[in-house]
Amino acid sequence: MAPLQVLSVFVASFIFMQTLGNSQTCPDCFTRSRAAHYPNSEEKGTETGSCGFGTFGATINGGDVSAASELYRNGLGCGACYQVRCTDSNYCSDKGVTVVVTDQGAGDRTDFILSQRAFARMAQTTDAAASILPLGVVDIEYRRVSCTYPDKNITIKIEESSDNPHYLAFVIWYQQGKKDITAVQLCETQNFVCKLLDRTRGAVWTTTSPPRGPLQIRMLLSVDDEDETWVVPVNNIPENWKAGDTYDSGIQADA
Repeated sequence: MAPLQVLSVFVASFIFMQTLGNSQTCPDCFTRSRAAHYPNSEEKGTETGSCGFGTFGATINGGDVSAASELYRNGLGCGACYQVRCTDSNYCSDKGVTVVVTDQGAGDRTDFILSQRAFARMAQTTDAAASILPLGVVDIEYRRVSCTYPDKNITIKIEESSDNPHYLAFVIWYQQGKKDITAVQLCETQNFVCKLLDRTRGAVWTTTSPPRGPLQIRMLLSVDDEDETWVVPVNNIPENWKAGDTYDSGIQADA
């Protein structure tokens, strides 16, 4: 191999390894990508998002929500928060917008498909928002940030498809912090026998023949399968739980 070719390969390898190292050692650094917005006329998110949040997924965080492609991670990314800012200094603010992942979707080399409300909030002014919305897709930078819901505890929403006592499905609302919910256990409160639940789609956890009596939910929070912590709510799901009901866990897990 000619000396010039060897130098080119070395430089390319060095840049790649430096970029990889930065992404691993600097979790708070921004990553460059592209973002689009939902093409419909809805200002907020969709009620049929892949995470299974329903109407909650369209209105959480004031409607500043997004679909994600690779960051969806087979549903593990549902509920995660990201700071997203476009990069054109003529129109875009330095702060950008914080969005919650509630759906799965990909566009033309995009990591995010934002609600139109969130897309517009990346702009400096209302006039600037009117200029970037027609573009449809813009260059962005993003990073994961903590989700914060100061007036809310983690909440369990029982899916309408649930049938007490034969089948239980639920989603977890108001997931705080930067950790993922990687596993969920359902425990009897009398004998404390626990079973791992299945993530059937998005953020929906299910089990057939759930235990009788009041039920305790245990959530495993982790970052990249490390720094794992089991979180146990203060409040249990009552024995007479009903499809469609919501139950306040009594805790805010903001680790």
